[in-house]
Amino acid sequence: MRLEGSCHCGAVRFALESAHPYPFNLCYCSICRKTQGGGGYAINLSGDAASLAVEGQENISVYHARMADGSRSSGERHFCSKCGSGLWVSDPHWPELVHPFASAIDSDLPVPPERTHLMLGSKASWVPVHAESGDRTFDEYPDESIAEWHRRLGLEC
Repeated sequence: MRLEGSCHCGAVRFALESAHPYPFNLCYCSICRKTQGGGGYAINLSGDAASLAVEGQENISVYHARMADGSRSSGERHFCSKCGSGLWVSDPHWPELVHPFASAIDSDLPVPPERTHLMLGSKASWVPVHAESGDRTFDEYPDESIAEWHRRLGLEC
């Protein structure tokens, strides 16, 4: 599926191909909560890094999050330097992947049949978890990847 996205102010637009476009993975870690806002979580999709086309590249800044142990994450959080909108995460350990934030996608996304709530062990106390019947919850990361979740449910595009 072709995904098209942008920042809030329109200074950055991007497009990419995704075989795994269902926005099912809600991450409640402090990094996602503090950099993405929303309901106390962020939703990452998965896409083909080689297909990523960007307009307004000069308006993109990159943030490497500080980990709990004080080290710097290898993950690169791309955001618009003009309006602050989070756009996508990439990591040199997996150069073939890019993980756009569902909040930055302008294309209609398919509704997932279930959701995965992860990193609940570090969620803020004020954040309610709205897990529905069939949703899965994890204090940390689940063993199942984004691709495996899509395959298990027969949802690959």
